[in-house]
Order: sequence, then structure tokens, then C-alpha cells
Amino acid sequence: MNPSYAASPSLDELRGNLVALGLPRALEVLNQTMSRLEHGEIAAVEAMNTLLGEERLVREDRRTAALFRTSRMPAMKTIAAFDFAFQPSLDRERIRALASLGFMDRAECVHFIGQSGCGKTHLALALGVEAIRRGRAVMFFALADLIETLVRAEREGKLREKVAMLCRPALLIVDEIGYLQVPASGGNLFFQLVNARYEKGSMILTSNRAFSEWGRIFGSDVVASAVLDRLLHHASVVRIEGSSYRLREHAALLPNGITMAPEPPVAKRRGRPPKILTQGH
Repeated sequence: MNPSYAASPSLDELRGNLVALGLPRALEVLNQTMSRLEHGEIAAVEAMNTLLGEERLVREDRRTAALFRTSRMPAMKTIAAFDFAFQPSLDRERIRALASLGFMDRAECVHFIGQSGCGKTHLALALGVEAIRRGRAVMFFALADLIETLVRAEREGKLREKVAMLCRPALLIVDEIGYLQVPASGGNLFFQLVNARYEKGSMILTSNRAFSEWGRIFGSDVVASAVLDRLLHHASVVRIEGSSYRLREHAALLPNGITMAPEPPVAKRRGRPPKILTQGH
């Protein structure tokens, strides 16, 4: 780059404007971009686009990192990294369709059902990562941790505020439904959260239990019915029938695994489901 041009008052003024506007990445690539402009490699409009585009990418990366930090997601997973060959029961195109996040635009739920280790959490996290990449807020909880959070909020007289906070993210992921039994009081609190998000925000739920067993999970058939009434009204249910990915190298050492009985297809209904009152409501 011509030294006299690099030290020109107009360029100094441009640098000052970039500093004043808080555009550090554009300032960083300014000299290189201006050199390309001077040598005729790019036009003026392309030079401007380069400066602004570099700044935008940095800001998007920063926003994505911030959303991931606040999401509580334990790992960054992707659809591309999922081993579909190990789980042939999965429809790859259906998973890719879910990754387009249309279900979020419609405030729908997605259920991943299958035994431990079959990839439910990987897929839930991958959809969460995809949502974050598109600038959507995501929150992740194992069910036991979520119930503990709600119970503590109720004990401290802050349940309303906590439910409102959990309704803010565009996507709430609830993992490991069925691994631990939920006390009836916790089931009622979970219903309040589900009801508050119903038709307003999307949820992804993973479970190793068929829906018919959720009464035992939540300690009440009434609570389970009310929860499922809302979670299944606008929902996609993905059943994974394969074995554990984590135990694939040791399958020969294990006894015959326990597989989940397939849940009967859920009939789709039109209109809002009838109001079901839970215990204490």
C-alpha cells in the first residue's frame, strides 16, 4: 500500500470513525482491504462490504458464544456428527427437516424416545446448537435438575418469576425423562411450566420410557395426562429403536437388552385440547 495513502487524513478519519463506532474487526482489516482497493483487486462497494462483513461475522460469533454459555448445554453436538449408520431406524431426512427449525416457528414440541445411549441427547443438543447458530435463545435441563430448580423457587416464593424466566428462551430442552421418578409435587410444578409454554415456545424432550409409563415417572396419572395433553398436541415424536451407541464395542459382553415397547401412534387432534386440572389446581 502506498505509504502516503496509508497516512492520508481521510484514512485517519475513517480509522477514527471505526474506533468511535466500536468496529474493531473492521479496523483490523482496514489496511489490507484498502491495499486491495488501491491495486484494483476490488471495487469501493466490495471494500465496504468486506469491512462490514468481517465485523458482522465477529459479532455473530460473539453472540453465538454468549447464547451457548447461557444455554446450560453440556456439549456442542451437530447433526453432521451423528452416526446414522448405527441407528438405521432413524429417518435421516426427517432429522434434517427438524434441523430447519420450522417446529420452533410453530411453537411445537419434539420428543426423542429410546433406550439409554441411542443418541437422544445428541440429537436434542444438535437441534439446540442449530437454534443458537440462528440467534435463538436455548435453555437445557435434565428433568431432575429442572424439578429441583422449580421446587427451590416455590420454596423461596419465586415460582412465578422462575416460570416466566424459563418461558423466555425460544427453545427449552428437557433431558432424561424417566431415569428418576419425580415426586407428585414436582410433577405439578412441571405441569405449570409446560402449561405456561404451551403454544408459546418450543420444547425438545428426551425419554427412555413410553408415554404410557409417564404416570409412574411423575407419580400421578392425572399429572402425566395433563402434561402429555399439551406436550403432544403440537408435536413430532421420533422413536429410536436401536441399541446403545456407547456400549456398541461391548455388546457381546451384555445380556439381551431391554427394549422399549413401541408406543401406539398418537392421533392428531384439531383445536386446543380440553383443560385438564391437576391435583392442587
